[in-house]
Amino acid sequence: MCCVTVIQSQDGWRVKYHQTDVCAAKGSSVKISCDYTHPPRIDPSDIKDRFWFTKVKDGEPVDLRTDSEYSSRVKHTCYSILKRCYLTITDVRESDSAEYKFRFMTNEPGEKYTGSPGVTLSVTGLQVQVRRSDSTWLELTCHSSCVLSDRAEYYWYKNKEYFMTGSSLRVSSGSTDKYSCYLRGSWNQRSPAVYGPQRPSVSVSPSAEMLEGGSVTLTCSTDANPAANFTWYKEDGTSDPHLLSKEPQLVFSSIQSSDSGRYSCTAENQLGRKTSDFILIPVKYLPQRPSVSVSPSAEILEGDSVTLTCSTDANPAANYTWYKGDGTSDPHLLSEEPQLVFSSIQSSDSGRYSCTAENQLGRKTSDFISIDVKYGPQRPSVSVSPSAEMLEGDSMNLTCSTDANPAANYTWYKEHEDSPRASGQIFTITDFTAEHSGNYYCEAQNEMGRSNSTFRLITSSGASPWPVTTAVFASTSAIFLVIIM
Repeated sequence: MCCVTVIQSQDGWRVKYHQTDVCAAKGSSVKISCDYTHPPRIDPSDIKDRFWFTKVKDGEPVDLRTDSEYSSRVKHTCYSILKRCYLTITDVRESDSAEYKFRFMTNEPGEKYTGSPGVTLSVTGLQVQVRRSDSTWLELTCHSSCVLSDRAEYYWYKNKEYFMTGSSLRVSSGSTDKYSCYLRGSWNQRSPAVYGPQRPSVSVSPSAEMLEGGSVTLTCSTDANPAANFTWYKEDGTSDPHLLSKEPQLVFSSIQSSDSGRYSCTAENQLGRKTSDFILIPVKYLPQRPSVSVSPSAEILEGDSVTLTCSTDANPAANYTWYKGDGTSDPHLLSEEPQLVFSSIQSSDSGRYSCTAENQLGRKTSDFISIDVKYGPQRPSVSVSPSAEMLEGDSMNLTCSTDANPAANYTWYKEHEDSPRASGQIFTITDFTAEHSGNYYCEAQNEMGRSNSTFRLITSSGASPWPVTTAVFASTSAIFLVIIM
């Protein structure tokens, strides 16, 4: 409240307000008063009307008693002898905040007066202030920005039911109850209730399928007073959830596949803390370039069991296709499974393999991987050059051929001799004579094994110019070379 103000005119009219500013709590009652004076020539009985107003309509003040917003809540009392008037407003509302003026008049035209400026009324609501006493208890105080009487009585409600009397109370931290207060006589003008957050809910926008590169917003919502502070977390499944943000919204301007996961938010104020359920964010994205793994990863031997596995990261899950390329045409489709299995791999399975991974968003192909199957030499074959008839003194080449991986080393033998005659794929006999007659064979060998050719038999019956003839005799282990002269 402020000091007394006196308003008076020079011809004896005046209004004296007892307060210039009045502050009231919402729901309480307010009394405003003033004294009025008129010129001595006017008899008190000539004062025909006295009233309070805040509004002017068509140039004339509107009596509060006729104003629909006040009619049931105002009481106007005047004492003519004291020339004093009172205005009482009950159940004051925040909309009652205004400047109130007093007006009085006689029956004579023009004899009227308004005390201006008037009394300014400010109406504020009660608020519950929260203060932490310690880690266990909170102190709630019923507060008004107005200076209220020391005799003001406060009442507390707990979950909409009367609880206790007093300007403050203690409650346990983390309480889920709702507390509000009011002044005696204004039970229907309780303060807003204070309470801890309800379990937050999480909404996703857009709610449709989330594609990599799109904009996605997660919003955390709850009901709490005082308003809650929010914190966002992402769960990675290996440790405590990772803190991401302290805003009500978590915004991904260009969401990535790595953003897929389980998210939650917490809402917290002075009275408590609650955490939402986890929400799964499944970002859809096309397959990454597939990788191919080989099991076993060691050297692959013919007859081994070998598995090729195609792997990628994709959502939705990718479908796989296996191809083998020979370098001369389009790759040959082999399988439409994630794994390509050789239960007993063969030398013919050596080659370049690749796989594709595909979903409805796109397709990617792996790099080629080479499968090199190791195997021992096949039974060698022996060819003779020249293949025409030869005379004594001519030269001839015996060539040993086989299929092996790694490549075979060759050794030539003559029957009944322990020492090899030659090494290398080609065995050359120069200046052919009868001494060269006999049975010859070759041996092919690598780290995987060895194999012998059949014999080749060569016989000689005389000197040149008789022709040389060769004959082949098959056996289980060698070729006989017979040189016939």
